[in-house]
Amino acid sequence: MSRTLIARRATRALTPTGGFLRGFAFTLNPYIGCAFGAAGGCPFCYVRALPVAHAADGPWGNWVVAKTNLPVLLERELRKLESAGKLRDATIFMSSATDPYQGYERTLRLTRRALELFVRLRPRRILLQTRSPLIERDRELLGELGANLVVSLTIETDDETVRRALTPTSAAIARRFATVRRLRAAGIFTQIAIAPMMPNHAERFAALVAEAADRVIVDTYFAGDGAHGRRSRALRIGELYRRLGYEGWFAPGAESALLAALRARFGEDRVLFSGDGFNAV
Repeated sequence: MSRTLIARRATRALTPTGGFLRGFAFTLNPYIGCAFGAAGGCPFCYVRALPVAHAADGPWGNWVVAKTNLPVLLERELRKLESAGKLRDATIFMSSATDPYQGYERTLRLTRRALELFVRLRPRRILLQTRSPLIERDRELLGELGANLVVSLTIETDDETVRRALTPTSAAIARRFATVRRLRAAGIFTQIAIAPMMPNHAERFAALVAEAADRVIVDTYFAGDGAHGRRSRALRIGELYRRLGYEGWFAPGAESALLAALRARFGEDRVLFSGDGFNAV
């Protein structure tokens, strides 16, 4: 199914945040919409139930809005923070309602241009959240940001059968693990976001994560959808899991075995959970 690219001018780059992302001052979304959601990909995504999902015509996942003036706006806003003496304390989550490495990013380079600005005008911390191996393209820039950056790559399961059933438009698990290893080898602080946790083999998954990343965060449908599971139920994730034979995995506490396996390998301080974990900037 084709995906429509819509060019649109934004009114601001940085959006003040709070709530689930209370540890961050701002979110930064270079795009609206998410092509990973096409053709049934990422059925759990709560963003498709928010007003932003109606920013363009057609089903979520079939269009992406590019904020064409984002670099200009971002530079202006960063300089304003700098002149007010607030830049050194600013924390930015990139991105909260889209993936900053959409396929269109290959040519539009809005995320890359934001990173170039961050190298010159450095906030205290940027958490760069993606599920795309395209992030490797910017490895040198990421390295320049040093301690001001955490790269967080989503890997929800170690089981390719589960990935193909639940997130078919995402890159293969092995490909994403390879990306994490390469970024970490380049000296970039890396976090794996098991968010939301999907059916997995706890000991095997924990071993893979511990070998690849500096730390890990686990989130669930119930802790992480911002509504104690109501959004996930409204998206009929429980029904989907039953249909696929994963019924026991859509339940509070299903993450216990994986958390125990991860803590045995990482220790308590490098295994984070849900909102508190994402806000550990």
